[in-house]
Amino acid sequence: LAQKYDPQRERELRAWIEGTTGRRIGDNFMEGLKDGVILCELINKLQPGSVQKVNEPTQNWHKLENIGNFLRAITRYGVKPHDIFEANDLFENTNHTQVQSTLIALASQAKTKGNNVGLGVKYAEKQQRRFHPEKLREGRNIIGLQMGTNKFASQQGMTAYGTRRHLYDPKLGTDQPLDQATISLQMGTNKGASQAGMTAPGTKRQIFEPALGMEHCDTMTIGLQMGSNKGASQQGMTVYGLPRQVYDPKYC
Repeated sequence: LAQKYDPQRERELRAWIEGTTGRRIGDNFMEGLKDGVILCELINKLQPGSVQKVNEPTQNWHKLENIGNFLRAITRYGVKPHDIFEANDLFENTNHTQVQSTLIALASQAKTKGNNVGLGVKYAEKQQRRFHPEKLREGRNIIGLQMGTNKFASQQGMTAYGTRRHLYDPKLGTDQPLDQATISLQMGTNKGASQAGMTAPGTKRQIFEPALGMEHCDTMTIGLQMGSNKGASQQGMTVYGLPRQVYDPKYC
């Protein structure tokens, strides 16, 4: 705790307290505040009448009473309880860092109330807003951003629970979904695919792509991956199982 004590802050506090009270603290900053007299005069300057009676520091209990009166007065002035030091922190020299922190918090509170203080920070003022009850009831129907957004979402085309839902976002430049038969990109695409020639489920599907220069196919064409029937003739075959005659003019 002693290592956190800031000598620069002490000089700033000394200048502020001496300038406000008009009294000199002395060479030892904490020893000059230990009797509580200057502290009581400080809060009385910031808010007159905060400490009704300041005891003369003839005995230790007088000093402790002055410190206690000062602490109660700055609490009423607006300093937060967690920023206030204990009387023994100053009187018994147990925690000068907390005493310094309390005085800085007091300076910040004084600056917030409009006093000319060269240290501390100005606290933000509370901005309280009141809304009409009808506006509050309308807000119950709005989906908050932390829950997501329903913009650009449409339930058109949904026939039952669990049916795939198409989402369209114009910023992405994607085409609008046309109907339920549209296959989304994450599932593949059916562009360029044709069901012509399919006679029953499981029948081989012929796909025609004009960009590849492919010819239209029919159900009688044998794909290259299955072999080729070009140049083959079934002449001479009378029943199933007989040898197949293949004619090629290159070998005749």
